[in-house]
Amino acid sequence: MTTQTSTKNLNGVNVDQLIDTINAVKDQSDIAKFKFRAKNEWIEGSHSRTTIKSFYGAGQEDTSRSTPFTMEGDEPPVLLGENRAPNAVETVLHALASCISVGFIYNAAAQNIKVENLEMELEGDLDLHAFLGLSDSMRPGYENIRLTYKIKADAPEEKIKELCQYVQDTSPVLDIIRNPVPVTFKMERV
Repeated sequence: MTTQTSTKNLNGVNVDQLIDTINAVKDQSDIAKFKFRAKNEWIEGSHSRTTIKSFYGAGQEDTSRSTPFTMEGDEPPVLLGENRAPNAVETVLHALASCISVGFIYNAAAQNIKVENLEMELEGDLDLHAFLGLSDSMRPGYENIRLTYKIKADAPEEKIKELCQYVQDTSPVLDIIRNPVPVTFKMERV
């Protein structure tokens, strides 16, 4: 007699694996520690390239990526670039949207909510005075970011609102944006 195990997939998420991961972290808190890495190289002008491949997680170096991911950065012509890629602050909007999207979809799947469509629109306000060295009183980063969800799902509106709030409360990228993160710098001459 053979036993067949069914895997529940919802919203493209393996729910059984998600629950197993949550339980594993509950049982072994050390596996929750991750270190992500990136290497950036200036190309010319405002153009640079970031390579992302290795990371440490679940108690070991990850070897699942045989090829690195690359991300380009540039500026629009009005900021002296050539539009070869989004600029860094636009990439922050992408990181926030990506993180909120993953959190929403994973948590919806865990709560047995089928999502038919999820879109976000983001807009951030930034004043160049501090970046250009023209003000000590303004911040060089975003002054405000607005994110609008557009959701079609098989759950009541109150449940979706609760899910949106939960995702905001647990989003790593939103936390990084909202709270100061210590950053250390080291210079090496080559």
